[in-house]
Amino acid sequence: MNKGKLIAGVMVMALAYTQAAKAGRYDYPAYGTGSYTDSAEVIEVEPITKIVRVETPRRECWDEEVTVPRSVRYHDSATPTIIGGIIGGVVGNQFGKGDGKTLMTVAGALLGGSVGRDHARYRAAAGTYSAYTTIETRCTVRTEYHEEERVEGYRVKYGYNGRVYVTRTQHHPGDRIPVSVSVVPVN
Repeated sequence: MNKGKLIAGVMVMALAYTQAAKAGRYDYPAYGTGSYTDSAEVIEVEPITKIVRVETPRRECWDEEVTVPRSVRYHDSATPTIIGGIIGGVVGNQFGKGDGKTLMTVAGALLGGSVGRDHARYRAAAGTYSAYTTIETRCTVRTEYHEEERVEGYRVKYGYNGRVYVTRTQHHPGDRIPVSVSVVPVN
């Protein structure tokens, strides 16, 4: 180290001690230590910023007209089979004589019931359910992105004992910033 710089450093420290003692700001260190805390005047504070990408989920909903099938299904009902049986029995009763007439009535009822049941199944398979139209709310979530500027810290310029220093802090220091001062004898 250059002797001139070393002597200048010691003189600055001695001057700082004298000024601090005059101002009543000197915290007397424990025996054997040469460090104390003081505060320095803040000259300038400049925020350090960074551009970040921010995600914002947005829920979008709308009303939609939908057709809903009713819960009644034709093939689950016995009504078509019964009606078909009655009609078939009436038609079958028109044919034959004596026991043949009874046989034709029974055959007509069975055949009519089978036709009625098949017709109900066909209507169900063909989509002839009874249905109604209603309005339902549908929703989806979309993510929007935007950029914003965020403060990461502060570049602080401060003065202490006639010298200007620069440091970086996490928080805004205000008008004064605490400093640690060390006094070390030169050998």
